[in-house]
Amino acid sequence: MSKDQYKFLLSDRDIPKQWYNISADMPMGPTPVLNPHTKEPVTAEFLNVLFPMSLIEQEMSTERYIDIPEEVREIYKLWRPTPLIRARRLEKVLGTPAHIYYKNEGASISGSHKCNTAVAQAYYNKTDGTKSLTTETGAGQWGSALSIACKFFDMDLEVYMVKASYDQKPYRKIIMQSYDAEVYPSPSEQTHYGRQYLKKHPDSPGSLGIAISEAVEAAVKSNGKKKYSLGSVLNHVLLHQTVIGQECLKQMEMADEYPDVVIGCVGGGSNFSGCAFPFLQKTLTEGKKTRLIAVEPNATPTLTKGLYAFDYGDTAKMAPILKMFTLGHDFIPAPIHAGGLRYHGMAPQICMLFDAGYIEAVAVPQPETFAAAIQFAQTEGIIPAPESAHAIRVVIDEALDAKEKGEERVILFNLSGHGLLDLAAYDAYHQGKVVDDTLDITPEEIRANLPEVNL
Repeated sequence: MSKDQYKFLLSDRDIPKQWYNISADMPMGPTPVLNPHTKEPVTAEFLNVLFPMSLIEQEMSTERYIDIPEEVREIYKLWRPTPLIRARRLEKVLGTPAHIYYKNEGASISGSHKCNTAVAQAYYNKTDGTKSLTTETGAGQWGSALSIACKFFDMDLEVYMVKASYDQKPYRKIIMQSYDAEVYPSPSEQTHYGRQYLKKHPDSPGSLGIAISEAVEAAVKSNGKKKYSLGSVLNHVLLHQTVIGQECLKQMEMADEYPDVVIGCVGGGSNFSGCAFPFLQKTLTEGKKTRLIAVEPNATPTLTKGLYAFDYGDTAKMAPILKMFTLGHDFIPAPIHAGGLRYHGMAPQICMLFDAGYIEAVAVPQPETFAAAIQFAQTEGIIPAPESAHAIRVVIDEALDAKEKGEERVILFNLSGHGLLDLAAYDAYHQGKVVDDTLDITPEEIRANLPEVNL
C-alpha cells in the first residue's frame, strides 16, 4: 500500500456473486415471526399476501451464501463496486493515530445504499409475476431507490412517505415522481387507516410505523394485484446489503489493514448490517476481533432504551409481529431530519446479536451529530446524509479516544448516502434550529402497549 493512497477501487469482476446470509453462522437460533391476528408462528401462505415466494424463501433461509441473479449483477454494475476511501484529511485535523476508512455508498444511482436491495426485490417480484408494489419511506432514500428499480423492471409503485420528511425533503418526492411512482404523505387520505389516524391526529408528523401500515393495507386490499416491499428490518433485506461488506473485505486487504472497529448508523438496520455482517462472520468463524458499533439518535434510542420483546412491525397491527428491541409500535418520534432512523423497532437479527453481546450500540444527540457532519464535509468534501452523520459522530469520538490513549486503531464506517437532498437539515443546523430531542421514556411506558404473546 502506498502511504499516500486515498482510494481503494475494485473492478466489475469484483462485484460479489453471492449474498452472505448471517443466519448460517449466528450462534443462536432464529426467533419466530408471528401472525399479527392469531399470534401464532407465521406461515408462508400468510407472508405470500405481502411478498413473493422467492423472497420468503430467502427470509427463512439458513444457507450461508445465496447466488445473486446475473440480471441483478448487471444492474449493480451501474454503481458497484463502490469506493473505499481513507479519510486522511479528517485524520490530520483530528491529530489521531487512528486510520479512518469509509465505504461510499452515496456513489450509487440513487445516492444511498438502498439500491442494493431495491433492485433485488424488484427483480424477484417481477420474476414471480408481480405487476405493482407498495412501500413506505422515511427520508425518501428507500422510495427513490425502489422507484428506479421498479422502472427498470416495468412495474408500478405506490409510496407512502412519512409526512415530516415529505415536507422537509421535497426533492426526494420529485425523484420518485420522475420514475412514475405515486407518492403520498403519510398519514394520508389514500387508506382506511390513514384517514382514521388523521381524524384523531390531523397535525401528526407521521412515523415509519404508520407509513408501513398504509403500504401494507394497500397491498392486502389489492386482491393480489400488488405486493409490499420493505427497505430494512427483514432478513432478506439485510442479506442483499452484504455486497457492501464483502467488497470492504477485499478493499481492506488492498489497504493491508483490518478494521478494529466497524461503525454504521441504524434505523431498521440494513446499511449497518450490510457492512458489518461479513466482518462478523470472520469473528464467528475465524476468531477475528472487530468491534461492531450501531449508532442511533437520542430521539429514537431503540437499542439503547428499548425493550427486547415481541411487537408489531407497524402502528395498525397489520404487519407481522417480530421479536426486537422496540420503543412500542405506537411510538411517534420527534421529526428529526434523519428520517431513515425514525423507526420504533430494529432488525431481529441485529437485536439477537446485540442482546448476545456481539454488537455495541450508542445513541447520539442531533447538534453534535451535525457538527460531526460539517467537520467531515469540510475535510473530506462530502456532505453526508443526516443518517450517516450519526456514524460519523462516533467515528470521530473513536478517533479522539485513540488519540487520548495513544493507540493505533483502524476504523471503518459505512457512509450510507450523501446529503445533497438534505440541505434543509443543514440550513436548520446553521440557524441553530437543530436541538437535542433526547427521548425520555420508561420501560413501563413501552411495556404498556406491547402485544401479549404466549411462547
